[in-house]
Amino acid sequence: MFVTFKFPPIFQSLDILHIIMYIINMDRKEPLKAAFFETESGNQPVRDFILECTREDRKEIGSDIFTVQKSFPLGLPLVEKTDTDLWEIRSHISDGICRIFFTVSQETMVLLHGFVKKSQKIPSKEMETAKKRLAEFRRLKK
Repeated sequence: MFVTFKFPPIFQSLDILHIIMYIINMDRKEPLKAAFFETESGNQPVRDFILECTREDRKEIGSDIFTVQKSFPLGLPLVEKTDTDLWEIRSHISDGICRIFFTVSQETMVLLHGFVKKSQKIPSKEMETAKKRLAEFRRLKK
């Protein structure tokens, strides 16, 4: 006798390795803390970006950030590693796909840069902004 199991929709686009990683890590004992990157002048660019979104889009972005806090490390379709110590959260919002770049430092997810992606590839300007903020974060935390 064989037992068949149908994966929930969130798993249907994942390969078996990502599913296993998700199941193993989905119940972190302590969720990651989330913090907005703050520039030397006191600005919080990701917070400002999120506040400019509609209420429904903010809800979606917030929900995805919370999922990452509870379940990191995750893989596609929600999270993708884009560079050393740099990941992106992909949130489907009314204007397209919102990307929030983040890093993890001492059990804290630091939200570095956000934008709405309109093309297939990450624009180099957006990637450079995220990398510059990561470098600034590292410099400021010393």
